[in-house]
Amino acid sequence: MKNRLARWLFGSTFVAAFLVPALALAQETTTTTTEAWQATVGKALAAGLAMGLSALGAGYAQAKIGSAGAGTLAVRPEVSIWIITLQALPKVIVLLGFVSAILISG
Repeated sequence: MKNRLARWLFGSTFVAAFLVPALALAQETTTTTTEAWQATVGKALAAGLAMGLSALGAGYAQAKIGSAGAGTLAVRPEVSIWIITLQALPKVIVLLGFVSAILISG
């Protein structure tokens, strides 16, 4: 169950961070007024998904790294700088999702 959830979260984060912006930033053809609001809504949904799913994936990763890091620090306190570094890595995923959301809504 845990492995299945991890794969699902990774896959959704990948889709949100890379594929959704690519679809939203694809060259648009001329649209009529009825399609214009649909494109705006689509961009808003894509930006929300990019930010939301990347934050969910990073939160899941941060939880796993935090619990493993706490156990490691109890046994080997000299590796604290590595644990802090590993805690910072999932934040990059959120930043990439935020940048993707800005580019999509742009």
